[in-house]
Formats: sequence, C-alpha cells, structure tokens
Amino acid sequence: MTVLKHDAAVTINDATASINDATAYVPISDADRYTFDRDGFLLVPGALRPDVWMRAAAAADRVYTEELLADRLRPDRSLHLIGMIDRDPVFLDLLDHPATFRYVWNLLGWNIHTHHNHLDIHPGNQPPERASWNWHQDGYRQNSDVDAEPRPMLAVKVGFVLSDMSATGRGATKVIKGSHRWNTLAGRPARPNLPFDEPPGAEEIVARAGDAFIFDRRLWHSRSVNTSTLTRKIVFIGYTHRWIRPLDEVDYQRDASWFGALSPVRQQLLGAGLNNANFWGVRPDGWIDQSIPLRAELAGRDLLDGHLPYLR
Repeated sequence: MTVLKHDAAVTINDATASINDATAYVPISDADRYTFDRDGFLLVPGALRPDVWMRAAAAADRVYTEELLADRLRPDRSLHLIGMIDRDPVFLDLLDHPATFRYVWNLLGWNIHTHHNHLDIHPGNQPPERASWNWHQDGYRQNSDVDAEPRPMLAVKVGFVLSDMSATGRGATKVIKGSHRWNTLAGRPARPNLPFDEPPGAEEIVARAGDAFIFDRRLWHSRSVNTSTLTRKIVFIGYTHRWIRPLDEVDYQRDASWFGALSPVRQQLLGAGLNNANFWGVRPDGWIDQSIPLRAELAGRDLLDGHLPYLR
C-alpha cells in the first residue's frame, strides 16, 4: 500500500491565516475540478486554524466521554456517532467552513443539504491477527437501485482530521484513486473476516490535525487499523441534493431556540424547507425558487454558472 503524502495535496492556500468567511464563496480552480474528477478526492491541508481544530478535538473528547458514561461505545471502545452536528457549536461551524464548503457547492450545486454526519473515535489497538475487509462505497441502496455505469456521484463527504495522522498505522482513511468510476471492486472475500489481498492502488491519506479532505461518495475507501498509541479522531460531514432523503435519524430543528439563530444557509443545510417543492429547487408552480438561501447567496455574489447544470 502506498501513502498519500501531505505535500501532494491540492489546496486553495497553504497559509491557514488566509482563510476567512469570504473564502466559502470562492470558485474552485479548473485544476481542483480536474483533480477531483480524476482521483475522486482532494486534500486540503491546514483547513482548520489550530484554535478551531483544538476546539473540535475537545468537543469530540467531551462527546466521547458522554457516550462512554451512557454505555454506548462499541466493544473495542471505539465510537461511530451518527447525527452529532448539534452536540457542540464547533461542529455547526464545520458545516459551512470556508476552507471546505467552497468545494461542496462548486461540485454539487446550490440545492443541497447535509444528509449524513458522524464522529469517529478509535483508540489505538494492538494489530489484529487479521484485518477485516472494510472497502466500500457510500450510498447503500444507491449502489443497487441506480443502474448506470458508472453510477452518478449524488453526494460528497468532507472529513475533518482532528488527530495527528501524519504517519501510517494511525487509522487513516485508505482510498483508491479513480475508483469512483468503478461500480465493483475486485478481491472481496466471501466473508469480511476471511483473508484477502489489499486492492491494487490502495493509498493511505496521511494528514495532520486540522487538515481536511473531500471525496466523491462513490470512491472506494476503507478505514485502516489504528495500531498506534494515539487515538484517531475525525468528523465526517456528508452533503447531497435536497431531493434525497436524510440518512441520519435526527431532526436538527427540534430546538427552535438555537436553530432559529442560525444563518439561512445553515438552516437549509440542516434540513429547512418551505414545502416539498422547495426541496426539489422549485416553487409549487414549477419555477425555480430564487429564494432558496444558498442559491440566493450565490446569485448575490454572481457565482451562478449557466455552463454547469447544477449551478444554473
């Protein structure tokens, strides 16, 4: 298995200090778009300022402790917590973070929401006798119900790295460049715990705390085993079209006091909509709804693009 080096990244700017709120609405470069289309992912070094990733890591630790006390950890004391955006304000800040949100709307368009989020924490473990097969594409039934070659992207996911994964053996995400165009992956054993050879082209995304990466949900990927003494901490935020139902069993609007204080774009991303037609990007009469918050934001910044169907 090869290792995706930190200095191989495509990024808007290596100087984290240059990231500000306006960065969220900067078009991505042709080079970024080409690389994402070719490889299925992009690495963004220094996406989070040190104070932000430390806040996020502290929030992750607090949530982990709460889940531990509630006896909701997995047998190996790891945590895979779905639908946790409202567990701390810093997670809400990641929803439209300037360093990464620009990629999301540039690749998916304006009629989007977040449908699947999770906090993953994996304490270091001794090497297992044999790692289990965990290579997969995101999307569940989308990979069975849609008959196309290749299937459409439909969603992207952003991973915010909150612990040091700048060396192998720390549970980093493994990917295969270009595999987002494959509907199948050869080598899967009959049962996950049977022996298997690592798929050709597998790369481990080594990254520093505060880095982020964006990937096409079709990209074949797998979590590697954390054999170090460090704890793997990462937040994943998934985005898809608003006409696709959420995956997480959570209603982020249940506490109106905090939800009402969010920006209109954040409310849209967390599921707000005026009616069923609104989720399809139109008014009940069938015309495009110009008031949808992210569309209005992009229109006000002259960022709609008639050459890209999802940005028209």
